Amino acid sequence: MDVDTCLKKLGYVGVLDFATVDEDGDPQVRTISAIHYEGRTLYFLTARGKSFAHQLMSDGRVQVAGYTRYKETIRLSGKAVRVPDDEQVHWRDLIYAEQPYLENVYPGESKNIDVIFKIEDYTIEYFCLATRPITRERFAIGSAVLKPKGYLMGRDCIGCGKCQRVCPQGCIEGAPREQHVIQQNHCLQCGNCFEHCPVNCIERLG
Repeated sequence: MDVDTCLKKLGYVGVLDFATVDEDGDPQVRTISAIHYEGRTLYFLTARGKSFAHQLMSDGRVQVAGYTRYKETIRLSGKAVRVPDDEQVHWRDLIYAEQPYLENVYPGESKNIDVIFKIEDYTIEYFCLATRPITRERFAIGSAVLKPKGYLMGRDCIGCGKCQRVCPQGCIEGAPREQHVIQQNHCLQCGNCFEHCPVNCIERLG
């Protein structure tokens, strides 16, 4: 898997979930289809008066998720920024051309209420449940930085093998009485190994 394939898959899904947090700290999710992919940058629109637009303009953090028929989840996390005024009409008209239904939603001059945002610095997590073991990959685009996530085997591992026996995906490697290693690209991040380690040597990263 790679970044560009992930973006193509999101494009095939079409309607994506966009999550933000409101002024009370409550999660908010919208389904958005008015999206244009320009290289690795995502452009999307909403109306200026919507709470969604206000949350993006006040904070900008957003998480976008799509789920394919092949049991793949693609999650994009980054910051949305408002497109400069002199570019608003260009990107709006391009999105309208690709999504003709928008003319029914905002006919005529009412489309001037639309505001365009873009996401160009973000991380992507690809997660596929159709493989055995499962597949997980992460990518950073632009100035985004990947934060540690999942579980890490510590140096105090005694090689007892208990974590291997309870791992639902069999993604922990290591011979008896030797240091074990969690294969991050196949880890469910379920925490079963963490809960069963007799010497508490497994660290939860986030």
